[in-house]
Amino acid sequence: MKIAIVKLSALGDIVHAMVALQFLKQQYPELQIDWVVEERFAGLLRHNPDINQVLTVNLKALKQNKLGIFAEIRKIHNFGKSQYDWVIDAQGLIKSALTAVLMGNNRAGFDKNSIRESMAARFYQYQVSCSYASNSIDRNVQVITEPLGFKVSSAQIQAKQPFLFFATPEISFEKYLAADQPNILYVTGSTWPSRNYPKELFLSVINQLPHQALVIWGNDAEYQAAEWLAARSDRVKILPKLDLNSLKALLAQVDLVIGNDTGPTHMAWGMNKPSITLFGPTPISRVYQTDINKVLKSPSIVNPYKLNKQDFSIAEIPPEAVIDLAHKLLLAR
Repeated sequence: MKIAIVKLSALGDIVHAMVALQFLKQQYPELQIDWVVEERFAGLLRHNPDINQVLTVNLKALKQNKLGIFAEIRKIHNFGKSQYDWVIDAQGLIKSALTAVLMGNNRAGFDKNSIRESMAARFYQYQVSCSYASNSIDRNVQVITEPLGFKVSSAQIQAKQPFLFFATPEISFEKYLAADQPNILYVTGSTWPSRNYPKELFLSVINQLPHQALVIWGNDAEYQAAEWLAARSDRVKILPKLDLNSLKALLAQVDLVIGNDTGPTHMAWGMNKPSITLFGPTPISRVYQTDINKVLKSPSIVNPYKLNKQDFSIAEIPPEAVIDLAHKLLLAR
């Protein structure tokens, strides 16, 4: 049997869907799995032994180059020549549903009551019902496994094997990692300003945790925040800009990840690395809490159907709560 999974973006969402791969292979060891993803996220999927092919698209680029749509359609149509038994849209958007349409006739995805863009459900022969407010990881696993006739329990997901793999990175982390103390990776940026724990509070955490503080960044604003922290603490080391392979390699070597509700923090969960995820305007139902993966949520009430980007309550999470939880996780490792 051969299937294609369509999960185009974003980083954390792809991580949440990737956990299903090991259960697919346990159920069907000979199953061929291809994955369709936006090119900029392809590095997250590469080197995973459960994926046969990573198929890339550049639909995001069509906002600037609308004529590129014809080349993308031809590319996606060519993907479909593999004659998949199932094309599973784990994204639930119109663009991902249309991608699935171009790839095969047997398509599965969420029903109209389980996704924001309900029109997408019209393109699926098999529809999966799962509340949009449910845990994001459970949703992703259900939509990928149910069409193939089996279910995965929460207990199975809790006992998952790490599933992010990498090649030897070009960069050496030796000069950044401390050999005589724990290394904590701080993820200070995200897609919305209101999802970011204030840099002043990150600084308070860093100054009160006597450990190596590594800071990653992905854009100019995040780099400026990293420089601000480094100027105020000699404990801070700023990493160079990392590709996804190098980021996975770094995560494998750190002792704890502390960060916002964003891709790299969720990657720590995917690699079975201790983590603390800080939540403000987004629901904690996006993650699984485990013995080593914990969350801290601001006091605001979140409507998962209509997120409030003006909810800056993440600033109400006291640094002392982060520090206390960090101490507990580091002691338990």
